[in-house]
Amino acid sequence: MQLQVAFYKGTGRLFNRAVSWWERGPYSHCELITGYEGDKAICYSSSFIDGGVRRKLIVLDPAHWDLVTIEVTLQQACAAKRWFVEHLGEKYDVAGLVGFVWGPWAERPDHWFCNESVGASLGLPEPWRFGPNSFHAALTYAHQEVLAPA
Repeated sequence: MQLQVAFYKGTGRLFNRAVSWWERGPYSHCELITGYEGDKAICYSSSFIDGGVRRKLIVLDPAHWDLVTIEVTLQQACAAKRWFVEHLGEKYDVAGLVGFVWGPWAERPDHWFCNESVGASLGLPEPWRFGPNSFHAALTYAHQEVLAPA
């Protein structure tokens, strides 16, 4: 079975541009896609704009979003969706985001930033260590065939 993670190429709002700049990459946000309703993706994440963990229908314009497809078991897909259902409404982790700039802050178990929530839902250990760009690199690398040196 497959799930997708959508990565937003942040060029619009100042917040998105700042995250992309600090991360030294094109991405400023990510979403876990659990399915589609017509032309809209069923997305789960924690959003600064929306105030925390939420479900949202989004039209994913390819000019603004890159998708990474990941292979999961049905059990893993159900666990990821269940994680979000159990955490809906929890706050956005502003302190955790600031920790990327000024060093680690105390971990807040009921506050999440985007890739932290998506990573946690997928069972990634210590998902707070990743930003959107390093999370994209980790997911992309994890699903490539690694060749032994010649």
